[in-house]
Amino acid sequence: MRFFGSSNIKNFVAAHLRGRTDVRGCTAVDIPAGAGQASALLRELGARVEPYDLFPEFFQVQGLECRPADLTKPLPIPDAHAELVLCQEGIEHLPDQLAALRELNRILKPGGTLLLTTPSVSHLRAKLSHFLVESELYNRLPPNEIDSIWFAGPQPEPLYFGHIFLVGVQRLRVLARLAGLRLERVHAVKASGSSLLLGLFWPLVALANLYAYAASVRRHRHLDRAWVRSVYGEVLRLNLNPNILFGKHLFIEFRKEATPAEAVARFHQNHKVPQL
Repeated sequence: MRFFGSSNIKNFVAAHLRGRTDVRGCTAVDIPAGAGQASALLRELGARVEPYDLFPEFFQVQGLECRPADLTKPLPIPDAHAELVLCQEGIEHLPDQLAALRELNRILKPGGTLLLTTPSVSHLRAKLSHFLVESELYNRLPPNEIDSIWFAGPQPEPLYFGHIFLVGVQRLRVLARLAGLRLERVHAVKASGSSLLLGLFWPLVALANLYAYAASVRRHRHLDRAWVRSVYGEVLRLNLNPNILFGKHLFIEFRKEATPAEAVARFHQNHKVPQL
């Protein structure tokens, strides 16, 4: 975790991409591509990059074509097409995040990687701000029609939502699992100073989570014990992860584990209650 310097999430994504060994030669989809900073870097690193955006006219990279795509609808991309999908600062604008994650999974090859960033509502300051004013920022009111409905194009449609659908790490995790994606890693970003100060309450946070874990495990005695402990253990570790408790952004790496249909079938099997 970085304590000084810029908090711009794009810088952390760029540093991560430069450090990966699997970018050169891969097919990488950048959606939403925005002005194209990440697309330009992916091309520089040797990827076959394909940029997409709801407003492709804002794309500024010479020699690359940004194609129109709407993450609220089926994407114009074939199944199992890309080894890498980059989704920066997009998921918080989408009303149906499960559908979007299923589409991003669909275009990934088996074992492919989804890199996703979004403003964090899971760090300690955001949690306190939400308690006080129901907003992730203590100096802003909750989502409303003044701040949270944006018109990025010359026409009234398509409507572009602001941060109405901010999503925490735990909801992202379970939606991704339903889509067939497994959370592999939460990458370090710039720390929130106020969250670090609130770290004084970490022992209380830890105790509350350990109690909730134990109570949850006891509640589901009819389910496979190994599966229950595995799921709740992952949830517990995320709730105590320093990159989540103190980081200003969520920068998450997901791996394609199954198709959405396979994921749902697996959960259905796990939730079957034994016959008495």
